[in-house]
Amino acid sequence: MIDIRLLGPGDRARWEVLARGYKAFYRTEVADDGYEETWRRILDGREVRAFGAWADEELVGIAHYLFHATVWDAGGCYLQDLFVDEAARGRGVARALIERVADAARERGASRLYWTTKEDNAPARALYDQVARFHGFVRYDYPMG
Repeated sequence: MIDIRLLGPGDRARWEVLARGYKAFYRTEVADDGYEETWRRILDGREVRAFGAWADEELVGIAHYLFHATVWDAGGCYLQDLFVDEAARGRGVARALIERVADAARERGASRLYWTTKEDNAPARALYDQVARFHGFVRYDYPMG
């Protein structure tokens, strides 16, 4: 049984373990104060939101998402980070997190839910190909600094 719910103040320590795992997977470094700032924003719930997935009463997965305006429709929901502890993979945790974010997007009236992943992330893409559609877009990041 997987229980999906919003993260709360008592989830900070385990959330950071998972968040650090996510950042390590993508080889992205974040200073310690960056985790503190992100956690504050999650608890605030105005810009960034987060669900956690619990299995056997342990937090084993996280999903960070946000809503934003779009030019041509009712707005979008971006699933920015999705991570499941390696020991809990293959048990439907990621799918349950995606479905819960999709529910939140529907509740908000968003016209779409979308996310990105690395091209070579085959395990994740196998799931994504089951639950979503790939439309062939390629993402570019302009260097801002």
